[in-house]
Amino acid sequence: MTTSPQTAGLTIMVIDDSSTIRRSAEIFLTQAGYQVVLADDGFDALAKINDHHPALVFCDILMPRLDGYQTCALIKKSARFHATPVLMLSSKDGLFDRARGAMVGASAYLTKPFSKDSLLAAVREHTAARS
Repeated sequence: MTTSPQTAGLTIMVIDDSSTIRRSAEIFLTQAGYQVVLADDGFDALAKINDHHPALVFCDILMPRLDGYQTCALIKKSARFHATPVLMLSSKDGLFDRARGAMVGASAYLTKPFSKDSLLAAVREHTAARS
């Protein structure tokens, strides 16, 4: 697949404690022409986000140490990253989980396991204004 002008230079961060999920997302996004930054938990992500300034962040909810809701809230409280879309990733698809994600500033909610098409559609939808 070739890199389109819309994807060139866009960096996507994937935060998930599952190496399988991180690797799947990395493969799908890299094949579509995006730069990918991986983090295995919220603390790792917060340490990397300033260096890479992602256009979009995928964030797992259930992680050790700092969960996805806390990570999203901290990203959204930052003046530098307040406008950065954060999409929650979870194997749970309940109304409460979606509402809690919205309360901490998440732009959307993607259920795992995700397909390549659903992942890339979410990226296109939430980065369209930036390209």
